[in-house]
Amino acid sequence: MLANSLIELDRAHLIHPVSSYRGHEALGVRVLKSAKGATVTEASGRQLVDGFAGLWCVNAGYGHDSIVEAAARQMRELPYATAYFNLGSEPAIRLASELAERAPGNLNHVYFTLGGSDAVDSTIRFIRYYWNARGEPKRDQFISMEQGYHGSSVVGAGLTALPAFHAGFGIPFEWQHKIPSPYPYRNPVGEDGNAIIAASLAALKAKIEEIGPERVAAFYAEPIQGSGGVIVPPKGWIKAIRELCREYGILFIADEVITGFGRTGPLFACTDEDIVPDFMTTAKGLTSGYVPMGAVFMADHVYDVIADGAGNSAVGHGYTYSAHPVSAAVALEVLRLYEDGLLENGIKAGARLMAGLEGLSDHPLVGEVRGRGMLAAIELVVDKQKKTPLPASAMPARRVFDRAWDNGLIIRAFANGVLGYAPPLCCTDSDIDAIIERTRRTLDQTLDDPDVRQVLA
Repeated sequence: MLANSLIELDRAHLIHPVSSYRGHEALGVRVLKSAKGATVTEASGRQLVDGFAGLWCVNAGYGHDSIVEAAARQMRELPYATAYFNLGSEPAIRLASELAERAPGNLNHVYFTLGGSDAVDSTIRFIRYYWNARGEPKRDQFISMEQGYHGSSVVGAGLTALPAFHAGFGIPFEWQHKIPSPYPYRNPVGEDGNAIIAASLAALKAKIEEIGPERVAAFYAEPIQGSGGVIVPPKGWIKAIRELCREYGILFIADEVITGFGRTGPLFACTDEDIVPDFMTTAKGLTSGYVPMGAVFMADHVYDVIADGAGNSAVGHGYTYSAHPVSAAVALEVLRLYEDGLLENGIKAGARLMAGLEGLSDHPLVGEVRGRGMLAAIELVVDKQKKTPLPASAMPARRVFDRAWDNGLIIRAFANGVLGYAPPLCCTDSDIDAIIERTRRTLDQTLDDPDVRQVLA
């Protein structure tokens, strides 16, 4: 089908996620045709380096025949098996075992979902069940962080703290509370790590006391805040927060939907600081985006309370496609690829990416470069001393993304002028170098914009 026909069909029928519907109708879709490694090809045949791994998810890179073969083999043998009625399939059982073996501490129980949003939703249901089983039904209040992202489902979007996910939807709910993000670059206490940790601990303590310690059920945190602008807390931050939750008897949930599966270096970012959460959510890199799947990791002590509380009754939570055998077969092969060299390559490529982005620090528009491994960001400013962001008239989310695209690079351009990077772990040196070179070109072009020049310090 001709690309222009696809554009018209898309315009007429396909609703795109997190987009201006009228704006998208006016712009039209960019049709992607194929991909290999870290390179995607649009319908016209033009190639681009995917500096964002789809949507933080194609960690292994595109075009692995072994992943395709794993899916095809499973489709021929057993394309679907429900996990209801005490039934199961070999790939799902093996995957749960393999993941539990690699997960931090006693996260030995795994519930499979279709993605990150319903993984977060599942934790909320499990947590409510847990506290009811413990005889503490009043623990029904949940805390997360400003600029955090915990999915786009009805209740998960309330834990998310980004305006676009709240406006017009009647959320967050009154039982969903927020504390400030650590955000070192723009933290009121400055950029000193110890001061930031102390401020976050004080904020969490104050929020817990305000709600009532006996009412707080759980606290959610991403090891690195992804959709909030790739915000990297200071070392020791997540460990201190986790310990405070333990002191109050509050369940701690590590949302590793973005950071999991080699994105920051190790298989799970929690291991960077040797923490064991009560729950851990994953998705994206679990199957490298080849098929939908997410996973909730549940600690032994939580599982035992829920299981004992239910007794012979069913725990009434489940999805038709939980533990889907094709998704599980894909995830098993992706896990093999990670441990057969992709994690190692990701660490090497991540070091080159961070060094290359740091080399752009002298650019007049670069306020900060931050990141860990293959997860990074550049925050653009027009005044480095005052940290003044790009003016709204510069339309950073639209204009910078389009400009990078025209330069043969896919990145995430946030509305606040932050550029996000999450390339596939398979990137070669030349892939990383192309990301850096095309970023510099995009920055130079943005520097020439009249509305940027007008306010530049």
